Amino acid sequence: MRATVDHDLCIGDAICESICPQVFALGDDGLSYVIKDPFPAELQAEVEDAAESCPTDAIAIHEDDAAIDENLLKSITPR
Repeated sequence: MRATVDHDLCIGDAICESICPQVFALGDDGLSYVIKDPFPAELQAEVEDAAESCPTDAIAIHEDDAAIDENLLKSITPR
């Protein structure tokens, strides 16, 4: 599974990072980024919780083979 963050919606409140720091981290610009792509299956519940907890619904979860909009791919920064 893959996660993305819509930076047009993200307000950088870091709820996602507090719930699942293995997958989400705030960047220098104050927005959330996906740092583990694809994320491991054992983190799916935490990623889903982060997505559901996002106050602006900026987080989306995608199947590994799903087509993802180029703008959303910019939120993925593998480390």
